[in-house]
Amino acid sequence: MAVIVLVLLLTTLPLSLLGVDDLFHALTFPGRITGAVLIAVALTTLLGAAAILDHWFWRSFPYSGAVALIGAFAAFVTNLFLLVETTKDGDSATFSALFAALTAGSAWAVVAVWRTSVVIPAPKRVAAALVVSSVIAIANFGYQNLYQPYQRETRPLLKLSTGKPDVSQDGKAFAVPVDITFENHGTVGFYVLGTEFHAMAEHVPLSKTDRLREQWRTDAEQWASSQEKNPLSRREIHQPGQLVQAQPWMNPGDWIDPGDEFSVRVVVQLPIDTPYDQVAIYASASLARKDRLDLEAPIQFKAYSWKGNNAPVWVKEQEKSGLDTLIYQARVHENNAIDEHTRKPRNVTVYWEFGAHGSNVSSAVAPKGEESRQLTGEELAEVRSRYGLVDVLAGPVERTLWDIKSRQ
Repeated sequence: MAVIVLVLLLTTLPLSLLGVDDLFHALTFPGRITGAVLIAVALTTLLGAAAILDHWFWRSFPYSGAVALIGAFAAFVTNLFLLVETTKDGDSATFSALFAALTAGSAWAVVAVWRTSVVIPAPKRVAAALVVSSVIAIANFGYQNLYQPYQRETRPLLKLSTGKPDVSQDGKAFAVPVDITFENHGTVGFYVLGTEFHAMAEHVPLSKTDRLREQWRTDAEQWASSQEKNPLSRREIHQPGQLVQAQPWMNPGDWIDPGDEFSVRVVVQLPIDTPYDQVAIYASASLARKDRLDLEAPIQFKAYSWKGNNAPVWVKEQEKSGLDTLIYQARVHENNAIDEHTRKPRNVTVYWEFGAHGSNVSSAVAPKGEESRQLTGEELAEVRSRYGLVDVLAGPVERTLWDIKSRQ
């Protein structure tokens, strides 16, 4: 009797703590439902512990044995669920060992209470209630762990447009205004981890004769090794673009809620006698779904790739190819109490990269202390799915400069 009561009380404590945390702080509706279920099970196991004492000693309530049996069975099912969850997703050996012990203990408690000749009133109704509650628990588990991670992603929309260029008063320079519009038509909000805008100036001389098939093939081969997808042209000779401007356009750590829209204008300036023929505009944003993680703002600057020893080795290696990096970091929390308490603390790291051939922003989530390790493709895909990391891109929006240069 003492062991059964101890198992039920030890089950009640973590279930009540996790349940209250999830009920008030989970980021999704299924997470809140899980919290309510855990609290209900905690109350059931607590009543089961009290019923065990009455069933063993006083017999003042005729159905105390049935209540004890239901409490033990509820403890077994829930501990088994938590054991599977912590084994699959958790990092804590302590919690896995705890729920393994409680699962074994509650299974033994069910058998021990059953052997005391428990009287079950309306056994069919009790069985039906247990089956329904188990189905609900399994359905909720499947929704959170099977359906939700693979549901269709909701992506915000990023738009670029150029305005009418202005020439400086001295006629030596011009400016092209660029409007960036960020719209969220989905049903979930997004944290903005990082944004970038960059303009590439391009030489596009015209061939005096039709270009040959071999030259087209050479252009096509460059697609595999370059982010710039220049068209195959009979007369235009596209050359690699050169970065003329790059900058963020939204503060890291901000967010955009469903139905929101954010607009900003940036200006690209060049000398009027620029040798370039056209300018290509790009913009991108690295985002995280607000229902998949909780961002602990602010996102703080951490390191330069070219200064100090705080940058990862793989980032420093990119300097050899002319790519510099700014590194930012922030603490993130899981979207439910179970994962928050059974997984190691994690940080999101944002990489803002730039070089002569463009700029880029990307992000990754890793356990605290392991941020410098470069994730494999499989690991990165798992992290992106789990935490709802999304990259949205816009561009290239190309604009010829001939009409402006003709004003010289």
